[in-house]
Amino acid sequence: MRAAAIQLNSNENKDRNLAAADELTRAAASDGAQLVVLPEKFNVLGTHEHYEQGAETLDGQTITWARETAGELGIDLVAGSIVERREGREKLSNTCVHISPDGDIRAVYRKMHMFDVVVGDIEYKESASEEPGEENLRFPELFRILAIKGATVITLPAAFTKITGEAHWEILIRARAIENQVFMVAAGQVGMHPESKESWGHSMIVDPWGEVLAQVTDEGPGYCTADLDFNRQAEVRDKIPSLANRQAAAYVWPQEAEVR
Repeated sequence: MRAAAIQLNSNENKDRNLAAADELTRAAASDGAQLVVLPEKFNVLGTHEHYEQGAETLDGQTITWARETAGELGIDLVAGSIVERREGREKLSNTCVHISPDGDIRAVYRKMHMFDVVVGDIEYKESASEEPGEENLRFPELFRILAIKGATVITLPAAFTKITGEAHWEILIRARAIENQVFMVAAGQVGMHPESKESWGHSMIVDPWGEVLAQVTDEGPGYCTADLDFNRQAEVRDKIPSLANRQAAAYVWPQEAEVR
């Protein structure tokens, strides 16, 4: 399967961001990608006020675009994440949606761990706007659970800060790929966003041996593609059967974390 990781420089302008996502998604599909992954908050990235103004339901402008585009192009599209407004909820959700090639919503994931930190002199406080879902890269247990449940490819929509990204991004992605013997398709934001926040970029695709198959090296929007060789994955899992030798009893999948 050919996969693509899309890299964007999103801001508060939803129409601009969707136009950029549309252009690069179509370019990746023309390049043969059957699975396309968009970055976190690809339609709106900015301040709390921007999120309040730009939040949508899953039948809003952004996911409607995603469904129509996936169906038209015949691809699996992981619509990075959007700021979702849900009925009866005071706070918003940071929500990722997987769209099938026939344009249907196959799965929904709501980010579990809020990013509340100070990086340099910039404060990131997701919990001010968003509530956690019932289920991120710094929490390896989630990746192991997915691998145990049979995942062979894990997608990672992200907006890593420049400081933490430079230090940890590639290391963490390769570690998650190696320890779970999966392909990682990591799509990131890049460059400056409102209120002087800066993302690292370097979107990449990594194989189960930890090899970087493709990477966006530009300092702006773009995409990278790679062919995911599942025979190679089977060889890796056969030579180093870490998943088969795991202590299964140590992992419990919470029922409330199930997706639709």
